[in-house]
Order: sequence, then structure tokens, then C-alpha cells
Amino acid sequence: MGSGQQPDWSGGTAVTIGNFDGVHCGHRHILLRLRQEACQRGLGSVVMIFEPQPQEFFAQQAGKTLPFRLTPLRDKLNLLAASGCVDAVYVLRFNQQFASMQPMDFIRQMLMKQLSARYLLVGDDFRFGAHRSGDFALLQEQTSFVTERTPSVLVEDVRASSTAVRMALAAGNLAYARLLLGHDYTLSGRVKHGAKLGRELGCPTANIHLPALHYALNGVFVVDVVGAFGRRRGVASFGKNPTVSVGSQQKLEVHIFDCADDLYGQRLQVHFLHKLRDELKFDSLTALQAQIFADMDAARIWQAT
Repeated sequence: MGSGQQPDWSGGTAVTIGNFDGVHCGHRHILLRLRQEACQRGLGSVVMIFEPQPQEFFAQQAGKTLPFRLTPLRDKLNLLAASGCVDAVYVLRFNQQFASMQPMDFIRQMLMKQLSARYLLVGDDFRFGAHRSGDFALLQEQTSFVTERTPSVLVEDVRASSTAVRMALAAGNLAYARLLLGHDYTLSGRVKHGAKLGRELGCPTANIHLPALHYALNGVFVVDVVGAFGRRRGVASFGKNPTVSVGSQQKLEVHIFDCADDLYGQRLQVHFLHKLRDELKFDSLTALQAQIFADMDAARIWQAT
């Protein structure tokens, strides 16, 4: 919940349900519609999301690679709050028990009992309940709340969707991702201690702790970093660091220009602006060092067009 306290929803709520991964332009149109309906009907506006996201849960159950995630929960909650359209966010833990819930149990227990829903805004392809057997038609049959369809939003003739953003990020097209999102693609986390290799190579980096998800980005990027020091330009490596690391966990390391602050423990927000190159495995630390300095030079002179 947003505040940790049960709000007074005795008058009922207007609810929308989804992953809201990335909180992109399409999501913001849904949130605006939700707020308008809530205001007109005298209801609180509530977003219901799931953690982990259902596709992640089912992939883990099947032993498959996790699908790409745009936004960890903390960043997602911050973006939803920043929209100014949401009174509360209801986070449901998606586990086997929840996945097995029958559609009518979901309607009665979650929508009616927990949220006192009077208005529901979902896509007409929305499926829920055990074996995804609940659908839009079943929701529309309910008389205790009104169910309406979410609008689709086109950006340059493409439907704004989390899938489209993931594809843009995977392709390194940060400008198009920004167009779909309506904001910079951003991740945040606390600075943790690392191997200090960057310091040895003459370019100290802040190692940003991120939840162990599967992110669409990979490579070296021009970034802006926001912290207690304000906002500064930098260069970031996001990937598996194949030259010096073994393992599949993605790591985010950022060199912040003209910043000598002690950053350990600070929460930093990293805005990805432009992809410089793919991640590479170098034959030596000397070769890696030369490339790092070339990346720093490129990031310093890059200008948004």
C-alpha cells in the first residue's frame, strides 16, 4: 500500500489492474482516465500491480530465463506516485496460491472486499484467475462495479506498450524508448562496495545495487546521475563485465564526472541517455583501460540532438 495504512475506502474505489512496467505514455493515459473517473464518481483511485510480475513467476516455475523487466518495484512505485493520479497502489504477491485463485474468488475477495471497487478500468484482453479463465466479459457481468476498457495510445503509429519499450532498449535505441516512456529510462539503487577495479584503472565507479531481475539494457551508456550532489553527467557500464567477471548477473557501474564525493550507501538515480557501444570482452586490463578512457571522452562530448 502507498502509506502502510489502510485508507478509508468506504465510499468505494476506481481501480485499474496491470504490471505498469515502465509506466510509459500508454500507462499515463490510463492513469489520467482513472483519475477523471474517480473524481467524477467521488471515488479513490487505486492501481493494482503484482510482484513478481506474472510472466516472471511462471518463467521461474518452468525453469526458464526471466523475461525482461523495465522497472523494479521501488522505481515503479515512484513513477506511479509522480503521475499525480493515484491515491494508493495495491501490491499483490504473485505466488502459486494467488495463481490458483478462481476468477470469481478474485472478484469477490480482491475487488469487492479488499478494494470496494465501484469502477474498473482494464484492457479488453485482460485475463485473470486460475488458467487465465477470467476475462473482460466476466467482469462486465458484475453489477457491483462498472467495467470499462483502457484506451490504446499510439506513438509514431506504434502502440505504446512495455514490449515496445523493451525492444527499443534491447536495440540500444534510447531516444525511441524515451519517446514511448515520456521520460528518460531510469534505474535507481544504493551504492555498494565492489572490487575497486575501476579505481585501480584510474576511473573509479559507483556500483549500483539493483534487484536481481532481467533487464533489457546491455552495453556502455552516456548517463546523467542524480544524487545528493545534484545531477551530473557520467558513463555507465551495464552488463556482465565479461573481461573481469564470471556469472550471469547484470551489474550497473557508473563513473560520474567531476565528483569526488563518498557515495557508499547513497541512493543514486541513473538516467540512460545514449548507448555508446555493446559490451565487449578484452584480452587484457590495459586494453580495457584504453577503451574506458575512450568511452569517457565520448560521453563528455555527446550532446542530445
